[in-house]
Amino acid sequence: MATVRGDRILKRRLGSLIKGSLEAKATRWGLQDCGPVNWRQTVERAEKREFVTELNEVFKASGSVVVAHYAGVTVAQMNDFRSKMRAAGGTVKVAKNRLAKIALQGTEAEGMSNLFKGQTLVAFSADPITAPKVLMDFAKTNDKIVVLGGAMGATTLSADAVKSLATLPSLDELRAKLLGMIQTPATRIASVVAAPASQLARVFAAYAKKDEEAA
Repeated sequence: MATVRGDRILKRRLGSLIKGSLEAKATRWGLQDCGPVNWRQTVERAEKREFVTELNEVFKASGSVVVAHYAGVTVAQMNDFRSKMRAAGGTVKVAKNRLAKIALQGTEAEGMSNLFKGQTLVAFSADPITAPKVLMDFAKTNDKIVVLGGAMGATTLSADAVKSLATLPSLDELRAKLLGMIQTPATRIASVVAAPASQLARVFAAYAKKDEEAA
């Protein structure tokens, strides 16, 4: 009897400790007025808010963002892809479509929200060339990666545009080409050399479009 009574007392104490912990976390996350707290739901909501906030910053700050399907890609292949992207200065994230669309709201890249259907991932980088280039290189050896499109600032990119962007030279080469094409005073040249990556990519794309129209 003493053992049974002791077990009951221990269970009550553990129950009180768990309840107190949940209530403390609910207060920290602003859920103290929501009634009985389901711990799993609370954690999931917090994780979703964190994901949306993080992805919103990505969409605002990245030089380019590429969206692709990855159904059929193995864990080992995905890890290899992430590693190659990280080594080049980019990042790969598996997208949660509904949350990605929420994260896009109010950003320049909102026009690509229709790409988030099916099993999608996002590849992004500060350098607008890196994410498309690494993704397209990886897709050459893995046909499970299907490019859907993306965005570069306020410009929505089709799949073909992403592929074209991936063929552009590095930023150092871009700067050299621009310096050779533009005859300007030293102060203007200095501003070109110091220009952000996204601006250089847009200028180079404009020259490419001009050449196509001329042809």
